[in-house]
Amino acid sequence: MYDNLFSEKSLSDALQCLQNEIPFAIWETFYVTVLSTLLALVIGLPLGVLLVVGEKKGVLPLPKWVMQVLNVIINLLRSIPFLILMIMVFPLSRLVIGTTVGTTATIVPLVVAAFPFIARLVESSLREVDPNIIEAAQSMGATPMQIICKVMVPESVPSLLSNVTIALTTILGYSAMSGIIGGGGLGQIAINYGYYRYKYLVMLIAVVLLILLVQLFQSIGTRLAVKSDKRLKH
Repeated sequence: MYDNLFSEKSLSDALQCLQNEIPFAIWETFYVTVLSTLLALVIGLPLGVLLVVGEKKGVLPLPKWVMQVLNVIINLLRSIPFLILMIMVFPLSRLVIGTTVGTTATIVPLVVAAFPFIARLVESSLREVDPNIIEAAQSMGATPMQIICKVMVPESVPSLLSNVTIALTTILGYSAMSGIIGGGGLGQIAINYGYYRYKYLVMLIAVVLLILLVQLFQSIGTRLAVKSDKRLKH
């Protein structure tokens, strides 16, 4: 497989791909990853909040059946492998985007796969908030929405940023897999140009670039989480 990895033809193909295909593929991967994460946050953040505040002893208790339905939906979506989920949501992609192939079309399955994951991460972050702070807010007459918006979410910002970074890097990995069903970006370069056409150097370059993107997102997320942590400020 790697016998002629650095042959003259292999190097020539890789150089040509770097000049013509890779720059736009990097942009596609960045665009799809960031937009999918933002859309998944719009759905996953409120769900994660509801999973905590809607409990029996939460600040905004919800009917037991509502909580059970939420947990079942989230657990079901999280248990479906991403490649299978992409195929299952083809009708939804066609309904929303108008097609099931291409870079933009992959945003739909990415959001469907990511928002349950983000909901659980948000739930985990909110559960780290000191209950004494919530009780103090309640004793001062704060409403449930005030407790959620002014106490729970602000107090959990460092943990939320760390978990969003985890979600971002996970979605980046999912976006690379979407190349199998016609999605764009570095995943398509690695699979269509690298693996299917036996240009393994191109495939390795795409993998290295994906790793660098993960490191970039992780570094930015970690730095923001540290800066927002009041416990680290003197």
